[in-house]
Amino acid sequence: MAAPADKDAKQMRQVAIVIAVAMLVWLAIQALGQQYEWAGKWAYLADLAAIGAFVWSLIVTWRIWRRRNV
Repeated sequence: MAAPADKDAKQMRQVAIVIAVAMLVWLAIQALGQQYEWAGKWAYLADLAAIGAFVWSLIVTWRIWRRRNV
């Protein structure tokens, strides 16, 4: 069984990967949308997906912080 610190480290790596991938995908979709003149609704959809990833990351990070400070 993994130690709590190992579990926290694994989750923080996962959070970092989600943030990085979400940002890169969001930037790519914005650039492609501008280049190919996609409808604005696709930009909003990409924005919503990125916001969802960032909110999830914030919640997981907050839970880890709370677990370490208790």
